[in-house]
Amino acid sequence: MTRLIVVAAAAIGLILFAAFVVARLLATRTRGLSIRMQVFVALALIVGAFAFGLGIMVIDRIEARAVRLANQAALDESAVVAGIFGAEMDRGKLRIEEIAVRLETERERGAELSFELLDRDGRMLFPRGAPSKKGEAGTVSVDSPIVSQGQVAGAARVVKPTVVMRRLLEDFAPTVLVISLVLGAVAAAAAALIGRAIARPIENLSTFAEKVSAGEPVAAPLEPAGREVTRLNRSIDSMRRQLQGRPFVEAFAADLSHELKNPVAAIRASAEVLEEGAIDEPEEARRFVTRIRESTERIERLLGDLLSLARIEARGAEDLETVDLADAARVAVDALGDNASGIAIVAEGDTRIRGDETWLVRAVSNLLENATIHATNGDGIRLTLRRDEDGVVLEVANDGAVPKHVRERLFRRFVTTRSDKGGTGLGLSIVRAVAEAHGGRAELTAAGPPRVVFRLVFPPARRRASEQLKEAAGEARDALERRSRPRHDAPEEAG
Repeated sequence: MTRLIVVAAAAIGLILFAAFVVARLLATRTRGLSIRMQVFVALALIVGAFAFGLGIMVIDRIEARAVRLANQAALDESAVVAGIFGAEMDRGKLRIEEIAVRLETERERGAELSFELLDRDGRMLFPRGAPSKKGEAGTVSVDSPIVSQGQVAGAARVVKPTVVMRRLLEDFAPTVLVISLVLGAVAAAAAALIGRAIARPIENLSTFAEKVSAGEPVAAPLEPAGREVTRLNRSIDSMRRQLQGRPFVEAFAADLSHELKNPVAAIRASAEVLEEGAIDEPEEARRFVTRIRESTERIERLLGDLLSLARIEARGAEDLETVDLADAARVAVDALGDNASGIAIVAEGDTRIRGDETWLVRAVSNLLENATIHATNGDGIRLTLRRDEDGVVLEVANDGAVPKHVRERLFRRFVTTRSDKGGTGLGLSIVRAVAEAHGGRAELTAAGPPRVVFRLVFPPARRRASEQLKEAAGEARDALERRSRPRHDAPEEAG
């Protein structure tokens, strides 16, 4: 037991020492190492040390078992020899020295005797003149007392070699080594997978921060991670909002003055013409008043969209509840009225998310309006919803193409290809802001031709356990009702 405790303590110490070395190495030499490599090195070394320590303990236990078996065999054999000699001395009234002489005679005749005979003082009587094998490497020895007439006359010593067991250990050691290597390889593969899982959200955050520093519109990563990474994610996203707010005022003022320039100029020109006398001519006055009203409506639409965009960007989605995105899409389609006749809706799987239904309907409506305006084929608009590994995905596809000069900045404010037709260039900006406010993202996945595809991706809603139990109970109740319901289509029995 003491040996086992010592070996176990040595193995544990080896593992702890490997962990300490890894910790110091990662703390001082990891500027050029990625998180994946750090985790890989740490786990591989620690598990490798564990496998090595386990192998040492297994070999030590086998060796200890081999020594115990050899000791037991030597004890049994020496006890038998001592009993035989004691009985013979009692029958023949012999002394132990006479027994030693007889044994010498037998040995000279060629008998193989693998034991030693000692007198009561411990002097070796047989084999005469030969050194004792006790204490030789690779052997164990046991002395059993020879009792004659109630007195200890000497001892029989049996020396057993442990060479066979050691050879067994030598044969078994490569197997243990192979097992340790296999465990080390499996540990390395597991370390690589774990390192990848740990590093992926950090790499996504790094990419996200780089895009923010470059001024690109981007949503925070959707990938679920641990509590610490989630907290870092929120902190970086909050920092992004604050950083974007600093240059926002200057850029917003410049963009707004640019967008208001045309309608204000139209109103001013129309007012000057009316002031100069066109008001006295009914048809001319009506035409310029119509132009003023159209410009005013355009300004109202622009300000309304700007107010909506500012509200969703500043406050986010406030009233979060479980919303079926498919239902929100149907509401948006119904709101289009006659323009929705050529829109096909395809929904697959569970499309529920956590969000504000009003804003979600607004985002889907903007995408559908954009599709109906730019589609070359009004009957080719397709709205699909599905749930995959990325989350809940909504796609709006239509025939057509997006001009190359606006593809990279399509979701920015005031970017439009139909400013002459009253477009404010804020519809897709609102779509992006709504997606980001719900922890999702908006992207153009196909610019055409022949098809233009816009995609919204949202994290799926996590149902509570109580909701899952209620749903399961409802399904079970419906199944029982269907079974107990009488079948009206069964043929009646003949009377």
